[in-house]
Amino acid sequence: MSFQNILEHTEKGILNLTINRPDKLNALNKLTIQELSTALDKAASDTNVKVIILTGAGEKAFVAGADISEFAHFTTDQGALLASEGQILLFNRIQNYSKPIIAAVNGFALGGGLELAMACHMRVASDTAKMGLPEVSLGVIPGYGGTQRLAQLVGKGKAFEMIMTADMITAEDAFQWGLVNYVTTAEGLLKKCVEIAEKIIKRASPSAIASAIRAVNAGFDSDKNGFDVEISEFGKCFGTDDFKEGTGAFIEKRKPIFVGK
Repeated sequence: MSFQNILEHTEKGILNLTINRPDKLNALNKLTIQELSTALDKAASDTNVKVIILTGAGEKAFVAGADISEFAHFTTDQGALLASEGQILLFNRIQNYSKPIIAAVNGFALGGGLELAMACHMRVASDTAKMGLPEVSLGVIPGYGGTQRLAQLVGKGKAFEMIMTADMITAEDAFQWGLVNYVTTAEGLLKKCVEIAEKIIKRASPSAIASAIRAVNAGFDSDKNGFDVEISEFGKCFGTDDFKEGTGAFIEKRKPIFVGK
């Protein structure tokens, strides 16, 4: 399957997904969101894919925002539907995806672009990256989970500051605030993401990773008790082949060979 706005490359268990609209600073439009969702559908059932790295084409932008021209004349109902469909189709999907997704933030990550990065499980930024949620300057607010995820990552006060002032922050500020895991040079960005991915692939059981994602996310879901979900997921691990292999390898003093389910 070929995509119009997405590039795919898989090597050694790592799927690189690149949003390829550099002339538009990789702005998110409906087609790009749909293609990303379809690519995740494919990767979910591909046992060769263990970790996904998501980035943007070119040196200027990860994703510079949503494609405003697509919704500038929407009604209130259309606006609400746009946010709902986007969250269900892509942003919530990424947050709850069973395989780790790392955002390689290689430039501007603004509006929907920062929301996309925040939905990922981890974020690594180049030292040239700039991040922000400038939606209020357009008379609107973040609609793809930004008001929720930003507050979870940087705290309520900093989230209000970023959203209300529409300021962009540097990669170093993002690191200090806990918005990104690491800051690297532009040249070292993908190398750092691959380094993290390789650690996961080398050490971790795929089924245990999926359980960990569900347990951690439950702690930020008001409809769930994170401790109860952790207990449930912990118990489920005991019924997996990965648990048998992992504990067996430990007892036998060898490295485990995980298959995952």
